[in-house]
Amino acid sequence: MLWLALHLPRLPLDIFRRSTEDTTPGTDANVQIPFAVSSNGSRPVVLLPDATARGQGVRAGMSLSAAYALAPELRVRARDTALEAETLETLALWAEQFTPSLSLEFPDSLLLEIGGCLRLFDGLDALLDRVRQGLHDLGFDALLASAPTPSGALLLARSGLELQVPDEETLRRRIGQLPVESLDASPRIVDALRRLGLRTLHECLQLPRDGLARRFGPELVDHLDRATGRMPDPRKPFVPPPDFTSRLVLPVPVPHVEQVLFGATRLVTELAGFLLGRGAGVTRFTCSLEHEEMPATHVDIELSMPSRDPSHLGLLLREHLSRRQLPAPVEAIGLRCTETMQLAPRNFSFFTSRSDTTEERITLVERLRARLGRASVHGLVLVPEHRPELAFREAEPGTSSTYHPEKERPLWLLHVPRPVDPAGLQLLDGPERIESGWWDGNDIRRDYYTALDHKTSRLWVYRETDRRAESEHWFVHGVFA
Repeated sequence: MLWLALHLPRLPLDIFRRSTEDTTPGTDANVQIPFAVSSNGSRPVVLLPDATARGQGVRAGMSLSAAYALAPELRVRARDTALEAETLETLALWAEQFTPSLSLEFPDSLLLEIGGCLRLFDGLDALLDRVRQGLHDLGFDALLASAPTPSGALLLARSGLELQVPDEETLRRRIGQLPVESLDASPRIVDALRRLGLRTLHECLQLPRDGLARRFGPELVDHLDRATGRMPDPRKPFVPPPDFTSRLVLPVPVPHVEQVLFGATRLVTELAGFLLGRGAGVTRFTCSLEHEEMPATHVDIELSMPSRDPSHLGLLLREHLSRRQLPAPVEAIGLRCTETMQLAPRNFSFFTSRSDTTEERITLVERLRARLGRASVHGLVLVPEHRPELAFREAEPGTSSTYHPEKERPLWLLHVPRPVDPAGLQLLDGPERIESGWWDGNDIRRDYYTALDHKTSRLWVYRETDRRAESEHWFVHGVFA
């Protein structure tokens, strides 16, 4: 087995900063306004400052009053452990695209069993590159380490060592080099180990196991044995919820839609990873813009065909959001996937297939509907009706007609027939008598012809007789392609 540990050392800060476009995981050099996360309680202190705040002298452990004295524009949010847990669970949904076997390691890590999926991703290096790029796109600063045991991989990642350890012998040597402070143990045990003169885990492993267990408890020995592969290390598997839900809190409320688009795009990227892991596509999802003292603004997006393409979903969301007027500043963004559908495996061909053309057409329709409104974009189907102006109905784009007229009909039918002088027409075919509609009060009595005008355009014309006035009139009703 091979385990991959994803450690998020800046998760309390990332959950706020990743909603802004100037966030770059690992480096915040372009951020202009300093930001920090503080502890809770009556006397909060700075827990995690970003690079801009650090550049102005703000440090972890500093009181807020001292931090504001150094950086008057500093913006601070109290640590939100509940949101951190929600974000970690959402990240696990995204990570299911790499493996179905994973577990949560609260408060800041994920464990993925990747031994069985390396061939699918062309090896360990290629898989790690994809995971790193995906975490970067989501706005997380992460440390990745792989090892034969989950505890070993987690111990390396939380110690800041991005290593790829292939076997247990190498793992024991690497773990032995770590300081005793890297142990997942209480400060009391760590202090006691240091008082005994122990500085590394290798020195701890050299001690008699019985004596180590009597002095510090069996949990310490078991922890070392699980990390080094000397005893089994089972993990509680992550059980995903049936639906995808994600939420992103903004550092400060924003009054304009354009300022929430970047964060919303990152939520769409998470959704795409979730869908890829399920082998499904979304057909309906909802974006919620949360306000402080008003009900949330909900934007429902419906797709004609299931999709998990993040660029397509992001473009649809952008088009829908750009048409909304915000009633109040936005404090958080939520995304919920309400309907999905399994996608059939796709066969790739050298030549363009009919299915490719269909996908492109549906993509165009969805973008037009997002921009113009759903009711403004529709298709037409023929129905069994003799009157030409009533021989079609609005339908979902791409719907095929089950009715096919026996006679040729023009592609372009005028909305209102236009009078024409019969002297300028050359009749080619006809007449075709259409007499119908007496039962609904819209009866017609017409003789249709195919004709050419002086411009050699092929027209569909008809002659209508007024029996009362004993006269006849000619009209153009359609134009053939």
